[in-house]
Amino acid sequence: MGKSILITGGARSGKSRFAEELVSGQSSALFYIATAQAFDAEMEARIAAHRARRGSEWTTVHAPLDLTAALEESDGKGPRLVDCLTLWLSNLMHAERDVNAEVEALAQACARQTSPVTFVTNEVGGGIVPENALARRYRDAAGEMNQKLAAAVDEAYLVVSGCPVRIKPFDQSTF
Repeated sequence: MGKSILITGGARSGKSRFAEELVSGQSSALFYIATAQAFDAEMEARIAAHRARRGSEWTTVHAPLDLTAALEESDGKGPRLVDCLTLWLSNLMHAERDVNAEVEALAQACARQTSPVTFVTNEVGGGIVPENALARRYRDAAGEMNQKLAAAVDEAYLVVSGCPVRIKPFDQSTF
C-alpha cells in the first residue's frame, strides 16, 4: 500500500505549499489532482498561481467530481497530490451527488492505493455557526469528510501560519 497523508488547516495557512514540498521530494513523476473549477476571474487567478508555483514537473489531472476514479487511474504512476477535498465536496453538493457515498468510496480507495497520495483539505469548523442552512450543511459535511479521511490515511498534519504539526499518528512520547 502507498503511504497516504491528509493535510488540513485554515484558509491561507500554507497547506498546499507544505503538501507540494512533501510530495515533490518523492519522485520525478508527480501528479496533481485538481478539484477546482474556474467559474470566475478570481478563481482563474488562484489556479494560475498554484500552477506557476508547482512548475512544469507536475502532471495535472482535473477531477472536480470523479476523484476516486482519478486516484485509481493514476495509481502506480507516481505520487499524487489532491488539492483540495473541500472544493471537491462543494462540487459534489452543487451537482447534487450522494456526498456520503462519494466520501466513503474515497476513504475505501485509500487502502487500495499502491502509490503515495496526499490530500489537502480545509478545517472549516473552527469559526462561528453559519447563519444559513446550506452553509451549516456544508460545514457539517466537511467535518464528517475530514474525520473519515483522517481515519483512512496513514498520517495527518495540521498547518497553522505555515507551520505543520503532525497530528496522526499521535506521538504520545511528548506527554
